[in-house]
Amino acid sequence: MRVFIPTTPAGLSALHADGMIVATPLTAYAVTDALREWYESQDSEELEYAAMTQAAEASLRLLAGEPGARRRVVLAADVPDAMVADASHEGPATVTVSATVPRKRVAAVHMDTADAEAAIAAALAGGLTDELVEATEEHELLWFATQEIAELVRSR
Repeated sequence: MRVFIPTTPAGLSALHADGMIVATPLTAYAVTDALREWYESQDSEELEYAAMTQAAEASLRLLAGEPGARRRVVLAADVPDAMVADASHEGPATVTVSATVPRKRVAAVHMDTADAEAAIAAALAGGLTDELVEATEEHELLWFATQEIAELVRSR
């Protein structure tokens, strides 16, 4: 199952250094039955984008605990279905991953560029109101291959 794991630049650094995401249980986002019903779509690309967007919002909330960080980070990972439990009572795309996720399961990194930093700083300073969170969503996360993680870590 493809899951979208919200993290921060420090979390990306930890993945690079440790070779795995060790926090368990781990909240992630995925295309769930509840998301299909809520989003009213069967288009897999639209649904994955919706799940990734929810992960990006969760990443923004994680940034509140990481002073100075101004870029959302979402890891797309392919994990066995047996490692994933539905947690849609938390939100329509919310799942829990019950085991460590090794780097080899990470398929891609989605991350903000510098042009999003002002909107993210404003959202964090303004208490993450709905309006400020929506302003961050005007900035698309860019896709990066896992081979680029070392460079992303250096450039943050």
